[in-house]
Amino acid sequence: MAKKEFSYRGKTLEELKKLSIEQFAELVPARERRSIKRGFTEQEKILLKKMKNKESNIKTHCRDMIILPEMTHTSINVYDGKNFIKLRIEAEMIGHRLGEFVLTRRKVSHSAPGIGATRSSASLSVK
Repeated sequence: MAKKEFSYRGKTLEELKKLSIEQFAELVPARERRSIKRGFTEQEKILLKKMKNKESNIKTHCRDMIILPEMTHTSINVYDGKNFIKLRIEAEMIGHRLGEFVLTRRKVSHSAPGIGATRSSASLSVK
């Protein structure tokens, strides 16, 4: 079974990398298009500069940064509110935001109920 070639809105990854930011903005959905047309923040510009320089161990708080074609096949550490989570950017992530792939909430796992938690726990023996 042959691997399916990646394409975004009918364009391959190589074609996407050749596009300017304005041309790429025409391909993404309206919310992302508006964000790109308004311009990047200073922190987002610093992040793009670091990625173009192929720096290693890049850390960022820019969870709302839109993933651009030139960012593919790189690793970046994105802040989740407590820790930096390592994220490998793949071609399928183009047009999404960094924060979509680094979750801020964890699944709650409760242990056994404590003494006095409910009426049913009153029947337990206290040692």
